[in-house]
Parts: sequence; C-alpha cells; structure tokens
Amino acid sequence: MVVGLGNPGPEYAGNRHNAGFMVADLLAERIGARFKRHRSRAETAEGRMAGRPVVLVKPMTYMNLSGGPTVAVRDFYKIPLDRVVVVHDELDLPYGTLRLKLGGGPGGHNGLRSLSRSLGGPDYLRVRFGIGRPPGRMDPAAYVLKDFSAAERKELPFLVDRAADAAEAVLTEGLEPAQNRYHAG
Repeated sequence: MVVGLGNPGPEYAGNRHNAGFMVADLLAERIGARFKRHRSRAETAEGRMAGRPVVLVKPMTYMNLSGGPTVAVRDFYKIPLDRVVVVHDELDLPYGTLRLKLGGGPGGHNGLRSLSRSLGGPDYLRVRFGIGRPPGRMDPAAYVLKDFSAAERKELPFLVDRAADAAEAVLTEGLEPAQNRYHAG
C-alpha cells in the first residue's frame, strides 16, 4: 500500500504539501489504474507493481486528518503495517532531496502525526520528498500551502518520477536496497 499525502481540491493541487498526491497520481498512471472513491473518505487505485498487488491511497480529508481514512483502507485490504509506504513533503530536507526511512517522529508534520496516532505508532515506511525551508521568516504552515515556484516546477516532474521509483523500490526490494540506491543522489 502506498499512501500519498496531500489536501483535496484543485486549489491545493500544485502546493508543496501535495507532493505525496503527485507521486500517487504518477504511480496510478504507471500501473494503468484510476483513483476511485472508497467508502473510507479516501481515493484508492488498485493494480500490480512489479508483479505484486498494490493499493494506492489518497486520503480525501485535509492533511491533519489523513490517519483515519488511511487506517480504514489498510484494514479493508488487511495490509500489515510493514507494507505501508507513506509519501510526504519534508521541510527538513533541501528541495529535491529524497530520503527513505522506517519510523520516526512527525517533525511538525500534521499528516504524519495523524497517521502515527491512527496506525498505533510511527513504524511505517516513508518516502520523504524534500521541499526545503521557507524563506526568511515565512510561517512554515503558509509555505507548505504555496505552489512550487517556477524554478522548482521545472525540476518537479523529474523529482516526482524519482520519488515514485523510490516508493516502488521500497515495496519491491525492501528499505535498505532502496536507501542504497536513492540516498546516493
């Protein structure tokens, strides 16, 4: 199961906070699946990734409530926690940096806080999509809800593609081999 974090609605589509949705959308395109409303307040897409069944999830609540829909989908499909990969934006990484990890704290990310609370702990796999820190004294909450800059958008398709590759690698190869490949660049 790959969960892309973001906020629903066209007004948020290009926001930094929606990097997870962007990756989930690309993964759905790759496996030839379409997102459909699930009864859990999420959109799901089912298909096969590297020959294995996969469920892609986009919680349709706002970011700070993403845990409930995610757990409902996980329970519906009976997916163990160690097979849950969450793709999210990360302020503490420079723009374009990708980091994969298991567990950890929310670091001020309300989506991760909600997920950890709902999943019963923080021990799920993560694809951290670096968006960088806000400039000057800008409030981080305002920064994540701004669209990527024109300069960032030039590189964004490549970065989303790379993050989708990393999420797939975590599921198909395991965390350590994926880290060895994606932490190098």
